[in-house]
Amino acid sequence: MAPTSLADLIAALPEGDGWGPPTITDTTLNGVPYAPFSKGDKLGRMADWTADSKDSRDGRGGRQQYNRNYRDQQIYGAGSNALFTAPVAEADENTFSVVSRETTKTRYGRGAVFTRGRGQRGARQDNRGGRNQPQRPGRGGSQGYGYDNRGGRSNAPRGRRFGWKDYDKPTRNRDASINIKADWQLLEEIDFNRLAKLNLETDDGEDMDAYGFLYYYDRSYDKPPVKTAERRLVPLDRAAYNVTTSSDPVIQELADKDEATIFATDSILSMLMCSTRSVYPWDIVIVRQGNKIFLDKRDNAALDMVTVNENAADAPAESTDGNKDGINQPGALAEEATYINHNFANQVVLENETNKVEMPHENPFYNASEETEPPASKAYKYRRFDLSTSEEDPMYLIVRTELDAVQKNAISGDDQFVTVKALNEFDNKAQGSGGALDWRTKLVSQRGAVVATEMKNNSVKLARWTVQSILSKADVMKLGFVSRANPKSNDKHIILGVIGWKPKDFANQMNLSLSNGWGIVRTIADMCLKREDGKFVLVKDPNKSILRLYEVPAGSFDEDGEEETVPETVPEEE
Repeated sequence: MAPTSLADLIAALPEGDGWGPPTITDTTLNGVPYAPFSKGDKLGRMADWTADSKDSRDGRGGRQQYNRNYRDQQIYGAGSNALFTAPVAEADENTFSVVSRETTKTRYGRGAVFTRGRGQRGARQDNRGGRNQPQRPGRGGSQGYGYDNRGGRSNAPRGRRFGWKDYDKPTRNRDASINIKADWQLLEEIDFNRLAKLNLETDDGEDMDAYGFLYYYDRSYDKPPVKTAERRLVPLDRAAYNVTTSSDPVIQELADKDEATIFATDSILSMLMCSTRSVYPWDIVIVRQGNKIFLDKRDNAALDMVTVNENAADAPAESTDGNKDGINQPGALAEEATYINHNFANQVVLENETNKVEMPHENPFYNASEETEPPASKAYKYRRFDLSTSEEDPMYLIVRTELDAVQKNAISGDDQFVTVKALNEFDNKAQGSGGALDWRTKLVSQRGAVVATEMKNNSVKLARWTVQSILSKADVMKLGFVSRANPKSNDKHIILGVIGWKPKDFANQMNLSLSNGWGIVRTIADMCLKREDGKFVLVKDPNKSILRLYEVPAGSFDEDGEEETVPETVPEEE
């Protein structure tokens, strides 16, 4: 290689003042160096000099959040904190020691060790004033018996927890229950906060007429089952009906007599009264004819199905959200719960033609010449409620309520009307179980905890059942607890027990306000009465706590299948 002269080296230097390599623009902004970052990063601090030490203090990444495992290897510029970290001489650190003759105190109070490790994370013991609360070992210091800080049972197996740190969890978008057409006119949009403030006091209602018959309830189901003899849920073919309001001949007859202004069934009315608790989408068709309003439902509507864990913090996920277990998806669970409720109500009654309670009229929907199955034990009571706000403006509502059985009062011997419903357990270890206990082992010993968890996870379902029982003026509401014989199969079930409550006492436990529900019904009715005759649809937004009232063209739901088009997806807004 030929020697290079000093003149050649000087000529190769870059032009301009300064020394060293040339300044590049890849890591500078207006000449100022900066650390590269990813657009997906959430900026919490302008500078965090201790981030590396916190993340690596115990090898588990103290700042890791939901879905952020191995995130540092994936994002651009993730290791830039090392650029600003002051160098530490490892040799100096290793030889450092504290010179002291005093012994290190590791115990504070009686039996309490102050640690910040995994076993006591967040369980800092309060020793002010010499007081100390004994802690049980385990995560959070509350493992064992009792409840933990998240409201669930601390010794119950559960999936991943959801809490305040899950601000970046993926949004779950649900489809609307009905396709919103372009020619529908939006009249009102009401959020749940406004609905929750409504209030209307009303009476207990009066009976207008009663149809059908009731068998007596089998009290043997109230006793705890014997382990060696489990009661299986047996499917029984009985004729049951779920006729919408405008197709009910009795309601049409009462409407012709001008007995009321608003007409509904207990299923539709309870959904409207408990709408502020609902999470899943639903819709109600409202028809105004003259000065009368009919609250209807579409065939195979969403509110006909019995939901499962709708109000759980981590509700059952759809297949699109990564749930590969088909039988534990919301749709499959709803079909299973509806099937269980239908058969459970038929199984817990004593079918005896000589020992049953007959109503004044026969079942209005059963036709013996056409039906091949015997009618189910069911009584339909048509009851009227006064929703008037003043004597000058009277408004009455007639609702068709249902009763499932009758039983003798243990003291007086009088007949008591009973409604029968069933809660179902699918898999307490699966995603979407909501931290539920194992019913087989806990239903007898910890019944209160089991019911409290169900009130939290199925708030809207239990509220609807309670409202239906109060509307029908039932004396007792029986709740059955039905579990799968095998958690991996949804076709065989076992009845674990039945618990009875007075409907109004159960409503108080759930903090359920009927006056708020009546206020919602009156408000929606007034909105429709201000309009001309026509058809309206009240839609629950699939992802927001909002009700929307649309005016639709006449005949919108007359053609079969028109409403079965693919519903639109509304993205959820945090």
